[in-house]
Amino acid sequence: MGLFQAFDITASGMEAQRFRMDTIAENIANVNTTRKENSNEPYRRKVVTFETRSLNPMFEDSLDDYLTKFQGNGVKVSRVYEDTETDFTMVYDPSHPDADENGYVRYPNVNTVTEMTNLIDSSRSYQANVTAFGALKDMASAGISIGNS
Repeated sequence: MGLFQAFDITASGMEAQRFRMDTIAENIANVNTTRKENSNEPYRRKVVTFETRSLNPMFEDSLDDYLTKFQGNGVKVSRVYEDTETDFTMVYDPSHPDADENGYVRYPNVNTVTEMTNLIDSSRSYQANVTAFGALKDMASAGISIGNS
């Protein structure tokens, strides 16, 4: 693995975690959104998933996978999907404009504690990538200074 590939790997990790933090922030911002713009549905929590980034998208390159499968390629966002497995929260509030005939309002399936936990996890992963990037930069700088001696 080359030095620049290592920079690419840590940069891809930072980019993916930044995207995840943006999605978590969107979830938290919509914790009380009971109706989307063109729908009567409440906001649904969004979830980000990652997968390994491929450096060899060509078929003939995949034949040489045995040589590269132990090298890091980085990470990328594979998809963002709405959480349809978790139920909406039902709150009794007959005075709310979005209340049903029984007086219940459907709130988003966003749990602030879960989102904050995910935000801390994502933030720490981002910081780990920043630290690795800094270490790589220091090694590259040391290598350059050795060459100048």
